[in-house]
Amino acid sequence: MTSGWQARFAVDALLYVALATLYLLGLVLYDPRLLLQDYPPGIQAVVPPKTTVERRTSLILGLPFLVLLLAFPVYATFAFRAAAAHDAGFFGLWTYAFGIVFAFNVWDWLIIDWVVFCAITPRWAVIPGSEGHPAYKDYAFHFRGFVVGTAFSIALAAVVAAIVTLAHSG
Repeated sequence: MTSGWQARFAVDALLYVALATLYLLGLVLYDPRLLLQDYPPGIQAVVPPKTTVERRTSLILGLPFLVLLLAFPVYATFAFRAAAAHDAGFFGLWTYAFGIVFAFNVWDWLIIDWVVFCAITPRWAVIPGSEGHPAYKDYAFHFRGFVVGTAFSIALAAVVAAIVTLAHSG
């Protein structure tokens, strides 16, 4: 790895965090019900389930987000591998990809979930019919999401490292 890998990593992680955050923000501003499945169970219990149209819209607008979650770390890890002075190896690639994905997981947990969702709870994030519900302050729910996100980060980084390793071995 070259001495500039830290700067490359910082740029890649910040860009990933920014892109994912902006996409999520757009979804919530468009209609917070599109992310109903990601709200605490207490809130889900007091609002009607998603309609057929909402489920379809969630799928259509959610798929590009899932593509972003995978495609950007693949791109960034390919670029990191190409810039490395020597072969980073699977573990080096996994570490790089994990760091990028985990950066968003930490941001999502601490800033998006705990600060914005729990502490501030802006009106645009509140699902109609659930105003003032105490589940908006369920910090433990979001911590559990962070733990799941950590497992997801580990697995996604392995997939990314495998893709980059296999692409360079052929």
